[in-house]
Amino acid sequence: MVSGDFYYYLATLPTPGELGSAPPVSPTQLLELVAGQRVLRQSLEVLFLRDDLLQRESFLAGELTEVRPVVLTPAQARNEAPLPVYLARKADDRPTRTVPVDDLWERYYRQATSVARESRGAFLAAWVGREVAVRNALVAARAERLGLEAKDYLVAADLADAEEEPSDLISEWASAQDPLAGTRVLIRAEWAWVARHAGWFTFNLDEIVAYAAQLILLERWQRLAAAIPAEAGASSR
Repeated sequence: MVSGDFYYYLATLPTPGELGSAPPVSPTQLLELVAGQRVLRQSLEVLFLRDDLLQRESFLAGELTEVRPVVLTPAQARNEAPLPVYLARKADDRPTRTVPVDDLWERYYRQATSVARESRGAFLAAWVGREVAVRNALVAARAERLGLEAKDYLVAADLADAEEEPSDLISEWASAQDPLAGTRVLIRAEWAWVARHAGWFTFNLDEIVAYAAQLILLERWQRLAAAIPAEAGASSR
């Protein structure tokens, strides 16, 4: 865990509400606040990048009509411009995955792990481990449903937290009445995980990164609410 006093930043930031409330600040505003802290900013950017890539996938699949990335440019999020070098496939690299986008996620998780190591941030490292474990468990469940080999769709399996056991979460996700409800199941579970691992009142880098994770989850929940107008403003019930 990184030592150091980040009290000023944490005292400046408004407290997030419950899941379903509006984010108290935007990710961009948070990045502007910590602009002078290079290592902290990198940690926040790699966390926000995951949401940018999810928006990119949804846009390319026709599920979103507009994107609001934080780290990527709008053109990059719409696949109209090359991705950053650390995410882009090198010219002499051949795709190694059945689904090409899985190569992108492999590069993303390894980049996130590299940033966590440089910052010595325990929260970001644990978040990557959990994220990979849950993602691969979801992939395995989908593959089983479709009669496919799950191993062909796993990414960065060596980075997964071996102690993370998402079977109950996967069962709840699989029982959801539709994909949006399933996504809400996943967001609620991640929100609870962040609350357990945030290290509140430690005033260190990890606590600010956890705060950023909450902002992204609040924004994702808002996007889901916007996708179902009748449910806009719904709480986290």
